[in-house]
Amino acid sequence: MTDQPLNPEPPQDEPAAAPEGDAVAAEAGAAAEPHGFGDDAAEMANETEVEADFAGSQSQSDELALARMALEERTLDLQRLQAEYVNYKKRVDRDREVVAENATYKVLSPIIDVLDTIDRAREHGELEGGFKAVADQLERVVNNLGLTRFGEPGDAFDPQLHEALTHLGTDAEVTVTTCQHIAKTGYKIGDRVVRAAQVLVVDPVE
Repeated sequence: MTDQPLNPEPPQDEPAAAPEGDAVAAEAGAAAEPHGFGDDAAEMANETEVEADFAGSQSQSDELALARMALEERTLDLQRLQAEYVNYKKRVDRDREVVAENATYKVLSPIIDVLDTIDRAREHGELEGGFKAVADQLERVVNNLGLTRFGEPGDAFDPQLHEALTHLGTDAEVTVTTCQHIAKTGYKIGDRVVRAAQVLVVDPVE
């Protein structure tokens, strides 16, 4: 018979072994942990993104400024071309009027002598019958073409409109040199004098 110890030591519990799966996960987590560098990397990424956004915004601003400058240049070019066209149109219209006026002048200038003959016939009472009808029609035609007559007794003498044939002396009733007698009527086309009126003038008393 084997002797049993009086106070046998209680059996010690062995530490429970960690489940195999938990150990692998712990090792993987320890290996994946960046040891404090994760926050720095995220901050650098954010800064890079902000810088990229700023650069993109600056580029868009530059493109917008260039587009505005180009628009202003094109607007100035358009305004300049429009002004040149307006000036060109005015010049063409003015030249056209001058050409038409010159043509009218060439056609009507020889008729002035005929009109002088009609005036002399009218002064002598010889303008009657068929001759009067022809004379009236001719005067209407030349008036419609722009030929107008000027020069009446009592008009103030204007060297641009009148040709003084002689001075008849002085007259107390006038204050400036005045046309007293019209030898030949003057004619104009528009503002252009075709023939100055030939007049006899009197001067005021000094």
